[in-house]
Amino acid sequence: MEWISGVAGGLGAVVLVLVFSSILRTLVVPRGLYSALVFRLWWLLRRVLRLTAPRGGYDAIDRVQTWLAPLMLIGMLATWLGGALLGFGLLLYALSPLSWATAFREAGSSLFTLGFASGARLKLSVLDFIAAATGPVLIALQIAYLPTLYSAYNRRELEVTLLQARAGEPAWGPEILARQWLVDTETALPQLYRDWERLASDMGESHSTYPILLTFRSPRPHRSWLVGLVAVMDAAALQLALDPRQAPPEARLVLRAGFSALRDIARALRIPFEPDPSPGSPILLTFAEFDEAVAMMTEAGFRAERGPEEAWQHFRGWRVNYEAVAYELCRRCDAVPALWTGPRDFSAAPIPPRRPVDRRPGPGRPELPPVFE
Repeated sequence: MEWISGVAGGLGAVVLVLVFSSILRTLVVPRGLYSALVFRLWWLLRRVLRLTAPRGGYDAIDRVQTWLAPLMLIGMLATWLGGALLGFGLLLYALSPLSWATAFREAGSSLFTLGFASGARLKLSVLDFIAAATGPVLIALQIAYLPTLYSAYNRRELEVTLLQARAGEPAWGPEILARQWLVDTETALPQLYRDWERLASDMGESHSTYPILLTFRSPRPHRSWLVGLVAVMDAAALQLALDPRQAPPEARLVLRAGFSALRDIARALRIPFEPDPSPGSPILLTFAEFDEAVAMMTEAGFRAERGPEEAWQHFRGWRVNYEAVAYELCRRCDAVPALWTGPRDFSAAPIPPRRPVDRRPGPGRPELPPVFE
């Protein structure tokens, strides 16, 4: 029986090391450290929720994935407490003549500070004290974790909500430029780029440090921080490619901040990417899609210095820096299938943004962007 106790003790120590490492990586260390335990839980809960919406398209997916964030928070706490209970129970069994049931009963009594089971042995008392400290400290860390998450979430969603008037729902880069020229507010674009440059840097830091923020969805199903960031970056890239002389310098800055943020998040999730892609590398977005978007913008009043063929090379040189990472994150986060955001794990046609109806008297302007098949 000694070898069973030795195996139990070794396994208990390994379990506790894994649990404490996951807690420190997720709640304490201010850096985007990968926790296999947390990401396996994310993968499992996302798959289970997807099974509850086998049909119904994106709206059904969005409804069930709304529960992913709260289930992740509860699941992390339950997993850590369960792992601590298992680890301390195995150690108590290995270091004493207690039976399996009694060892786990004493571990649970100590971990949750209930105090209904105790041992008179000194070496077990040490473990009891450690377990008794683990439970309250873990719960306190989780409680302190929530204000940080919701503060970052509120900062993010404020800008996403403000973007709705400029980019529609769901957001789309060409629509941002088209709307500004339709209502003669193109001079507001530099401020938009400045706001999203700061937000991109904020999200790159917060979402890589606390990846669970990726599971927090926007209040409206057709809004998404990720789709919004891609839309703003596409708008900046389009303006630089089509009209470089009139494009504000903030367009370059928001592009740099945007793809740096996406790469920081990709590193935290261990998503591979090319750190220095060639401007001539292929992208998944086609020239036909680009040409249709330019035609829509031209109809809205946008005047380009370059033609679509010449501008395409420059636009592709910008988009190659962020397209692959953005598409993968949109897929993993089950983001709204907006135009120019790549495929999803569920079947859904790209959703174009809605444009408010022009209520002015007299000849109107284009009300809706073209629907891409």
